[in-house]
Amino acid sequence: METQAKMALLVLIMLGVTLGWLASIIARTEAPGAILRQIAGGVTVSLVAGVIANGGTMLGSLSFLGLGVALAATAVALVLYHAVLRRKAEA
Repeated sequence: METQAKMALLVLIMLGVTLGWLASIIARTEAPGAILRQIAGGVTVSLVAGVIANGGTMLGSLSFLGLGVALAATAVALVLYHAVLRRKAEA
């Protein structure tokens, strides 16, 4: 695997980890399992969205479009995750 592809994957993973961690802070999540679920969800969505937006491949480098789509998709996915959790807690 090329160095650029490895760096692109590393950037997407770090983006997902950071957004998942920040979501757990904003939502004031205290349970360790819930924090790990948010981080894992952030990484998964970030990787999938980044690869799809980058044309389905990471053989080149990560484009700004791919990074932006990964950022937006991860943020939306984490917001929806918390909306579903709150709805379940209220029911």
